[in-house]
Amino acid sequence: MLLPYESALIVGAGPGISASLARALRGAGLKVALAARGVEKLRSLAGNIGAHVFAVDASKADSVANLFAAASAALDTIDIVVYNAGTRVRGPLAELDPGDVERVLSVNAFGGFLVAREAAIRMVPRGRGAILFTGATASIVGFAQSAAFAMGKFALRGLAQSAARELGPKGIHVAHFIIDGAVRSASRNPPSDAPDGTLDPDAIAQTYLDVLRQPRSAWSQEIDLRPWAERF
Repeated sequence: MLLPYESALIVGAGPGISASLARALRGAGLKVALAARGVEKLRSLAGNIGAHVFAVDASKADSVANLFAAASAALDTIDIVVYNAGTRVRGPLAELDPGDVERVLSVNAFGGFLVAREAAIRMVPRGRGAILFTGATASIVGFAQSAAFAMGKFALRGLAQSAARELGPKGIHVAHFIIDGAVRSASRNPPSDAPDGTLDPDAIAQTYLDVLRQPRSAWSQEIDLRPWAERF
């Protein structure tokens, strides 16, 4: 089944999930734009798949607005927006620097709002589109010494739930993906005694595309992805 969309913007792009998703979307025939604070890491991927590249600070309203203006011009329309930006700081609660915590919240949560807002401005008048948010185990579980990350991801999940209920009736599919486990990469191979102990980014990307293909009468608003070996 073909995707009912023609273009996609991935914000917070990089190796791993974003790269796999970008390749999958291009393979499905969509035009793709990649955006990140540092764009040099995207040059090789963009060159290989023919994607547009833009610099953005997802935590700044003017930067996000400029991104959407530039991406809209390059893609004609933006049918799919994926928010995959994230950062974290770890440490005992009493020792966390407030400035660091503010930065984590700005990227993980406020940036999601800014991106979703710009997407909604363009999608609502057309009555179609999709906004996808990438969450984590921290979206549902706050671990010790990870308060800032949990705060940000909990907030992003709340944003996704609210946006889904508001925008779904207007023809915009909003979905939140809980990536519950470590994602496989060149530096994080699964251990030999647990070959299925990490998530394959290509498999994650396939699930994103499966959700994008869902008929409107049976849209998923949240998907939980974990390797079978992950502890519940």
